[in-house]
Amino acid sequence: MIINEVFYSIQGESSYAGWPCAFIRLSGCDLRCSYCDTQYAFNEGSEMSIPEILRAIAPFPTRLALITGGEPLLQSSVHDLFRSLLDLGYTVCLETGGHVTLKAVDPRVHKIMDLKCPSSGMSARNHYENLQYLTSGDELKFVVGGREDFEWACARIREFDLTSRVGTVLISPVHERMAYDRLARWVLESGLRVRLQLQIHKIIWPDAVRGV
Repeated sequence: MIINEVFYSIQGESSYAGWPCAFIRLSGCDLRCSYCDTQYAFNEGSEMSIPEILRAIAPFPTRLALITGGEPLLQSSVHDLFRSLLDLGYTVCLETGGHVTLKAVDPRVHKIMDLKCPSSGMSARNHYENLQYLTSGDELKFVVGGREDFEWACARIREFDLTSRVGTVLISPVHERMAYDRLARWVLESGLRVRLQLQIHKIIWPDAVRGV
């Protein structure tokens, strides 16, 4: 597998926000979202075997592992990594852009999937068939850069009855573009059963780019 970085930090997003976590960031992505904060993962990385990855995270005092990217599902061997981690007793979370099929993902994996809003420039790549593979244990995320994005997200939530389909629907502001208080007000006014999410790792370490 081509791995961009492996590190130990606080999980900054999702319902696991705040928990110590082993991060495994895979290289490569075929999306180019306008707000992407991990462009360094597009091409940078080195080859690691699954045993090497497991040895790298073994010293971390946590049994929570996040597989992220890039887009981790572009590497087919990620499924072997899922199984290896799960068999060792890890709680395994997957962050995915949502445009690659989730069909083969081990059902024990906690999936955190994006639906790309218009300001991302990638909304045409949304793979709506993936919604059928999400369960009440999974999460769906909308990254919102403005009012148009928020209205678009609300429309998709209602169209696909997403608050009933998945355990948690996350509304997250584009960092340094969307004011937290404004988005919070929109969430309150919407009346939808959604969760406002802030990237707490960026609040804790505002100047750090990698390893957080």
